[in-house]
Amino acid sequence: MGNVLLALDQGTTSTRAIVFGPELLPIATAQQELPQHFPSPGWVEHEPEDIWQGALTVLRGAMGSAGVEARQVAGIGITNQRETVVLWERASGRAVHRAIVWQDRRTAEACATLRETGQEALISARTGLLADPYFSATKLAWLLDRVPGARAQAERGELAFGTVDCFLLWRLTGGRVHATDATNAARTLLFDITRGAWDPELLRLFDIPAAILPEVRDCAAEFGMTEPEILGAPVPIRGMAGDQQAATLGQACFAPGMLKSTYGTGCFALLNTGDVPVFSKHRLLTTIAWQLGGKRTYALEGAIFIAGAAVQWLRDGLGIIGTAAETGALAAQADPAQQVYLVPAFVGLGAPWWDAEARAAIFGLTRNSGRAEIARAALESVAFQTRDLLDAMRADCPDMGQMVLRVDGGMVASDWTMQFLADVLGAPVDRPSVMETTALGAAWLAGFQAGMFPGPGAASTHWRLERRFLPRMAASEATRRHDGWLDAVRRTRSDAVHGTRSNG
Repeated sequence: MGNVLLALDQGTTSTRAIVFGPELLPIATAQQELPQHFPSPGWVEHEPEDIWQGALTVLRGAMGSAGVEARQVAGIGITNQRETVVLWERASGRAVHRAIVWQDRRTAEACATLRETGQEALISARTGLLADPYFSATKLAWLLDRVPGARAQAERGELAFGTVDCFLLWRLTGGRVHATDATNAARTLLFDITRGAWDPELLRLFDIPAAILPEVRDCAAEFGMTEPEILGAPVPIRGMAGDQQAATLGQACFAPGMLKSTYGTGCFALLNTGDVPVFSKHRLLTTIAWQLGGKRTYALEGAIFIAGAAVQWLRDGLGIIGTAAETGALAAQADPAQQVYLVPAFVGLGAPWWDAEARAAIFGLTRNSGRAEIARAALESVAFQTRDLLDAMRADCPDMGQMVLRVDGGMVASDWTMQFLADVLGAPVDRPSVMETTALGAAWLAGFQAGMFPGPGAASTHWRLERRFLPRMAASEATRRHDGWLDAVRRTRSDAVHGTRSNG
C-alpha cells in the first residue's frame, strides 16, 4: 500500500487537489477556477462537465507536481461544496441540466409555501435544517418538474441524484458506485439525522422518487476504485465529507465545545456538540459533523452565504481592487471616522436571519467615502456576521465556556481581517499553519480508512498553530460597532424593504 494521500476539494469557485505526505503535510497542490453561471437574478449554476474536467485536471496536476504514481496513493478523500444538486442519466452519465448551486434562490417561493403550510416543524425535527432554498430538496424537485421528461425518467429509475461528491464518485468509478456520505446526505432536507436514513415522509413531501437516491455510507469507507485510465492505475477512494465537516476534521475539533469557522465563498461556523444533536432555538442548523464506524457526531452550524464572495465582488463587480490580497491593506487606510456598513445579502441572508428575499446594501456613505471605506466594510461584514452566529451558539449552548475560534479558508491569510474578527468577537482566533483544512480533513478520512492513523483522538497531534489573534478593541467599542451592523441588517431585511413579514 502507498503512503501518500490525495485530497480532491471541489469548491464553489474552484477545484483543487492536494497530495499529503504520511505526516499530513502538503507536498503539492493543483487548482483550477470553476466558471459561474447566473441565468437569472438570484440563480447560480455550474456546468457538471466543468466540475468533472476540473477534477481530472487537478488530480493529475497535483500528482504530477508531487512526482507521485497511482501505486503510491493509499487513498483519495473527496470533499465538496454542499447542497449543490446534480441530476444525471444512469446510462450515459450525462447531466440533464446544469448543477443548481447551494447559493441559488430560485425555490424561495416553494420554501415560503412550506413554512406557511406548517411543514417546517417536520423538516426541522427530522433533518435539523430549515425550509430554505439553500438546501437540496427543493432544487431537486425543481429539476424534476421543469426539465422535460425528468420526472418520468426518475420514476423509472433512469436518473441518479447526488450532491457534487456523489457525482464525482460516480464518474471516478466509471458509474459503478452511486453513494454519498452521511454529512452530505444530511444537507438535502431528505435525511433523518437521528436515524441515519432517508426519510420516507420527507420524500413524499418533496415528491422525490427513492429510486434516484444514493446509498449513504460512513465518512471513512471503501467507496470504490478509480477507473485505471484516470490516474494510470486504480486508486481506492476512502474518504468523503462535505467541505465544512471536512474542515472541522482538519481543524481537529474532535471534542464537544470545539469550534471552527471557514472563510471561503461563504462562511460556515461549526460547533461540536458530541453524540447528541442539539436542536437550535435561534435558527442555527443541527447537522452531522461526521459518521465513523456507524456512529454519528453532531454539530451546530451557522451558515453565512457571502464572505470571500464579497471580496470577489469588489474585484470583479466594482473593479476597485486587482487581487483579493490587496483588500486588507486597503481597509487599513480607511478613514476611522467613517462607519460604513456593507450587508452582503447578494443571495439573501443566511443564519440566523434566513431571509431569502433580502438584498445587499451599503449604509453610511458620505461624500468622502471611497474604495478604502468600502473595502473595509466588506471585510468587517464577515466579522459581524460571525458574531451573529456565535451569539446564537452561546444562547443555544450557554455552558460552552470560553470560546476559541479556529479559522481557515482563503480570507484568513489577511492579518487585518483576523485581528478585527478577534476584536469583534472578544475572543481568541487561532490560525493553523496548514490553512487548507478542508482538504486536510478529506485526506485524514482516507488515511484513517487505510489504517494510517489510529483514530480521531490522535488526529489532534497533526494540528499546528501558526498565529493566535487576541482581542485589542474595548468590548464597549466592539458592541457599539456591532449594534450599527444590526441596524444595517434590520434595514436590509425584506420586511423592512417591502413592508412584508419576513421568516426570520
